[in-house]
Amino acid sequence: MAHTGTGLFDRKGHFFKTAREATVSDLAGLLGQIGEGESLAPGIAYMLLERRAEIERLFAEHDAMLEEEAAMKAARSAETRDNVAKLPSRTAH
Repeated sequence: MAHTGTGLFDRKGHFFKTAREATVSDLAGLLGQIGEGESLAPGIAYMLLERRAEIERLFAEHDAMLEEEAAMKAARSAETRDNVAKLPSRTAH
């Protein structure tokens, strides 16, 4: 006897039974072809999903470092402007 079920579709419209499978498919699609022959993207996508918390923590740390780097660059730029003496204008003779 036939019965109904619930599933999910990835961005390409492929059907999957679980959210994990659909998400791995979408991640693999974003990664594209990796390696010669059969792509390594599905395996990498699965690992990305499995290690999501660690990856998100790394990206948060990366964002903090970028902010710190920008602040240091701005501070150095402000110091340089304060230490530069403007020469008096000269008129052409």
